[in-house]
Amino acid sequence: MTPEQRAESLQQARSTRSEPDIRVLRIGRFSRRFSTRGLLSAAGLGTLTVLLVLLALCLGDRPLSAQQVLEALLPEADRLDRMVVWQWRAPRALGAAIFGAFLGISGAVFQALTRNSLGSPDVIGLTTGAYSGVLVVLVAGGTGTLALASGAVVGGLLTALTVYLLAYRNGLQGFRLIVVGIAVGAMLTALNTWFSVSSDLSVALRAAVWGAGTLATVQWSSLLVAAGIGAVFLLLVPPIARGLRQLALGEDTAQMTGARPERVKILAVIAGIGLVAAVTAISGPIPFIALAAPHIARRLRRAGFFDPLGIAAVGAVLLTGADLLAQHAWPQAVLPVGVVAVLIGGAYLLWVLFRERGRG
Repeated sequence: MTPEQRAESLQQARSTRSEPDIRVLRIGRFSRRFSTRGLLSAAGLGTLTVLLVLLALCLGDRPLSAQQVLEALLPEADRLDRMVVWQWRAPRALGAAIFGAFLGISGAVFQALTRNSLGSPDVIGLTTGAYSGVLVVLVAGGTGTLALASGAVVGGLLTALTVYLLAYRNGLQGFRLIVVGIAVGAMLTALNTWFSVSSDLSVALRAAVWGAGTLATVQWSSLLVAAGIGAVFLLLVPPIARGLRQLALGEDTAQMTGARPERVKILAVIAGIGLVAAVTAISGPIPFIALAAPHIARRLRRAGFFDPLGIAAVGAVLLTGADLLAQHAWPQAVLPVGVVAVLIGGAYLLWVLFRERGRG
């Protein structure tokens, strides 16, 4: 057995001791570890997401029962019911679930990369950078979904490059990256405000509504574009998942177990920014989902592993639930989902703070 194989076996043994419900599936030379608790929690969260999406399809100015919603999906359904469900409500409901999953995984990628629970893209300025890219496209006259998505990706990548160069000092430390990211994000926020107040009134109004984070404008065309872009970056997550788990043990240990830290970091940044940009281009910046989803997933699983499936399910539940509250909690007003996400995220962080304080 090579030194790398011995180190990997030691890592797996330690992981298995920390999670008693770990199981290993072996088929020939293929082996995969999985957690029974993780699978059960992911299945439960997936079921909850489906129920929330179904509820979103039922509620509205024209209330429908679950049976009517299911019938409306059939070609021979009532024309009005089919239009209400399929054209008006379904893109927004599915968009909330898909975008929540994207944000959750992106937050988990950056938290694993920085080895810090505050290392989500909205905290370290990457979401703001993606927003800046979209604003530049809007000011330049661009309106198409693909143009906005391209602006979001470019803005996010340029922001990440800036933060990386400013934070790099004989290596990249997670805490320094977060501090620099907060500073860069603050400057970009000021720049975004200047863009908004100096542009045409129509552009400023659109940027103001969109900048609050909203799913009201999601249509099938924009949803398919965003989902396709996000899926491309999502393909980078499985190959780097193991490397992110190894990086959690430190770069030296990660190298001993066969990981290539710099390659993992680059791919992780690209994947995380791409997922955020796919969401930001359509719905605007939606805060706290990327920060809270990995925390909640780890508490449900009671482990610190990078678990994309469970984290995606938590993100989908959070954003779908937040959008339901934004639409129906206040009968006289429909709030931007970003406002509700801030309220939920703030309440969650306060709960965590008081919980940890009680332990102390």
